[in-house]
Amino acid sequence: MRTKAIKAIFHIFLLISFISVFNACKHKTKAADLSEETQKVTYPNDVIPFMDKWQILLGDGTRSDSLINYEKEGFFYVEKDGETNWVVYKTPNSGITSPNSSNTRTELGEKRRWIPEEGGKLTGSLKVMHVSTTGDANARSSYSVVVGQIHSDEGHENEPLKIYYKKFPGHNKGSVFWNYEINTEGDNDGRWDFSTAVWGHDFSVLGKGVDIYPEEPTDGITLGEEFSYEVNVHKGVMTLTFKSEGHQTKTFVKNLLKSDFAKESDVPQQVLEWYSSKRRVGVERDSAYAGELQFFKQGAYNQANGKSTNSETYHGDIAKQYENGSYAEVWFKHGTLNHGTK
Repeated sequence: MRTKAIKAIFHIFLLISFISVFNACKHKTKAADLSEETQKVTYPNDVIPFMDKWQILLGDGTRSDSLINYEKEGFFYVEKDGETNWVVYKTPNSGITSPNSSNTRTELGEKRRWIPEEGGKLTGSLKVMHVSTTGDANARSSYSVVVGQIHSDEGHENEPLKIYYKKFPGHNKGSVFWNYEINTEGDNDGRWDFSTAVWGHDFSVLGKGVDIYPEEPTDGITLGEEFSYEVNVHKGVMTLTFKSEGHQTKTFVKNLLKSDFAKESDVPQQVLEWYSSKRRVGVERDSAYAGELQFFKQGAYNQANGKSTNSETYHGDIAKQYENGSYAEVWFKHGTLNHGTK
């Protein structure tokens, strides 16, 4: 009887020991899994999978043609806001720029080239987190960032589309607008942009002095407020759709194969008032951008610089610019890149 009791106690002891070892191993494995999960890097292509269709230029001059599992601290990386991952595009007022621009960018450039007749479609859901807080209220590009573009890769290499966000210092709300740059007939020194407001002001609304700002827009977009755009070019016709919760959805249509500005009498008053005292105002070729190769861009193309907008650059010291508000920062949570649709 005593022998049976001893055996039973022994078996219970073995069972308790086994359970303790099993639980210890399970907790160790769980801890290892959590540690591995914590250490795992989330790359921009994990958030928006279309990164294989792009190359990138960063605000410090870094370029990359491969964006799979690619990031760069301080320029192109992922931030989590609540449960949502966002791709961050950040760029200073002064850094290393592309050869034909005075403005820095952390911006994607589409690898594919297409003519308007073939078309393409770009979408983006985003929020602008910061624009430069230094500049000149009389300089149109001050305090602004371009978050989407169509860029021509032939001819004058002008831009049939630039989507802007701009906010003056001291204002709570900023403006979203889009610009069309003419494909100039003849010499490109007569080129100009025509600006159309989406929410808030267009490009032509300026201050009355270097630090005297215009009225704040009543229907504008604040920093950190989400909005989205769709750029759809189908058979040469560009359709733009802008959406934001709490704001009226706006749609615009522009023919890229037939100019609206082929005669001097077609030049808008907005353009005459801004450009005529500064340089020659040209006209557009009748066929606009027909037959010219185009490509999309998306990200943060900072329009503030030390040259044309009198923005503070701290002698090009990027860390100091980031510390003192001399930068642009845009977050995207969604984007698609496809062929144009009807």
